[in-house]
Formats: sequence, structure tokens, C-alpha cells
Amino acid sequence: MKTYLVTGGAGFIGSNFVLYMLKKYNDITLINVDALTYAGNLENLKSIENNENYHFVQADICDKDAIKQVFEQFDIDYVVNFAAESHVDRSIEDPETFVKTNVLGTLNLLNIAKEQWSAGDDEYIEGKKYLQVSTDEVYGSLGDTGYFTETTPLDPRSPYSSSKASADLLVNAYFETYKMPVNITRCSNNYGPYHFPEKLIPLIIHNCLNHKEIPVYGDGLNVRDWLYVEDHCKAIDMVLNNGRLGEVYNVGGHNERTNIDIVKLIISYLNEHADSAITEDLITFVKDRKGHDRRYAIDPTKITNELGWVPETKFEDGIVRTIKWYLEHQDWMKHVTSGAYKDYYSKMYGQK
Repeated sequence: MKTYLVTGGAGFIGSNFVLYMLKKYNDITLINVDALTYAGNLENLKSIENNENYHFVQADICDKDAIKQVFEQFDIDYVVNFAAESHVDRSIEDPETFVKTNVLGTLNLLNIAKEQWSAGDDEYIEGKKYLQVSTDEVYGSLGDTGYFTETTPLDPRSPYSSSKASADLLVNAYFETYKMPVNITRCSNNYGPYHFPEKLIPLIIHNCLNHKEIPVYGDGLNVRDWLYVEDHCKAIDMVLNNGRLGEVYNVGGHNERTNIDIVKLIISYLNEHADSAITEDLITFVKDRKGHDRRYAIDPTKITNELGWVPETKFEDGIVRTIKWYLEHQDWMKHVTSGAYKDYYSKMYGQK
């Protein structure tokens, strides 16, 4: 029975991964370590909280004693590091927090895993692996054509993406220097259930349902490649089990859309299926974000050729599935945009 340490498992992608793995496997133990900052929500995992193969530990990945105790108590085989500060706007306001969590937190995980898994002289106990979940933003910005590949030079443009690139470099250094068993995955924009409404798609849905303005940066023509979160979870599972040690795997959806197209698509669906008062009049163009990358697009050929992974969810299907989820879980949305989250959410988006 393999034991997984999933950090940031109460966040958006992390909680989807936890649910996916416990649904797929009944012969694993999964330890979820999360600091439960504003975007971490244990309600995401209510359906499995009593699963005997699941354990939650509230801890910060920067806390050496807490993380070491988890390793010693549970004999960890795999580490999947989702834990990260991830919102670009917040990184522009507060870069230090991003460096602390994304860089020093990753370093702490690497050091403890290296120590616990060491068999001496750059040898490791068989069957161990550390997987760093990264982002396509570490590559910078693309022009109108071309794709990011695993050999694209790192060229981060924001404090967030710079902190993630720094963490990636540390992970690679631990492979090259210490021969530590690692992989890095770099994904495109994820969407799906349990996404905190600071990000584009859930923010649009939330504001539409509450008849609030939808802020669109610049001209709205920034392009992102969208990946349904369950497809991402499948990719991580495949890399954990069969990825070549030391390798980076790009995970992309081949679903490029401009921001304004996403906004109009969601408005159109909600207008037809939820509330005819929801119209494009809600769109408000605002001053562009500092250092706003124009286009991201990932070439996932390597993970397809080596591991057989493909993005199974067409965007047209995934976006409808996602909107329906939020319509059916409006209590969840109300909770995460109120209470402990309200001050932050109001500051960022002018919500009353």
C-alpha cells in the first residue's frame, strides 16, 4: 500500500486530486497537509473525511517539525506538492509571502524527503518520488503562434511565476546534485469544481449570479489554454507511476480561448439557463494587470508519447459541466466569499 503526502490538498486542484485518487484506488493511504489559508476549504473534501485511507493534517509546508513528523508517522512514499500561493494579483501586492511558501516551502519539503528517503551515498529507498506541481507561467509569454515545450527557457514575468520557477529550479537541482527521485509537471489554466472565486471562471459565475460587474483586464484578448481539472489529476497520477525520473512533463488542454470569449460564453449560458437578466452589460473593462502575459499555450506531446495521456474533456463539455456545478453548489460559493474570506474577497474585487 503506497502512502501519498499531498500538500495543499484542500485547495482547488489539490482537493480534486485527493477525490480522484481515493475514488480510483482503494489500496493507498493519502495524507493531506494544508495550512488552510483563505483558499483552502475542507468542505471540498467532506465526502471523504471519514474514509479510513484518508488523513488530514493542518500544517504549513514551511514548518520543518510538522512536516518531519508527518514523514515519520506515515512513512511517505510519494510527495505531490500543490501547496502554493497562486494568484498573480496578490503576488504583485505581496511578493514576500509567495517566496516564503512557494520557494522556502518547497525547499523544506525537498530537504525532509531527501533525509527520510536516503539510503546513503546518493541512493534512495526504492519506490519513492517527489512531484512538483508547477505552471506554464514559468515560461513567460508567447506571441500569436507557437507552444511551450519542456525545453522552452524559463522566463517568468510576475512574482508568482518567478517563485514557481525558482521552486522548479530547486527540484531540478536536487535531482542533478543528489540524484533525488523527482518529477515536475507544468500545467495550463485549470478549471472545474471547487475553484476559489478569485480566478477568472468562478469569478465570472459568481458576479453574474449576483448581478455584479465583471472586471476584464485590458482589451480582454489575453489567451489561455484551458485544462479540465480531472484531466490534470489523471496526468499527475500517470507521471507519479510511470514518469521518468528527473523529467519535466507539460500538461495542456489544447483549448485556447481569449478571456473575453470565456466571459461572453459564461454570460450566454447563464442568460439562457439561469437568469435572463444576466447580460453582457455586466462586463467592465479595467486597467490591465502589471506585466500581464499575452498568451500561454502548451505542447503536451511528451506526456502523450511517453505515458499515453491525452486531455479527454473537450472545453465545450467541461465548461458546461463546471457552470452547472457552481449553479448546484451556490451555498459553497456563498461560504467561501463570506465569513473568513470576506475581507480578502472585498479588497480584491470590490464586493460588498
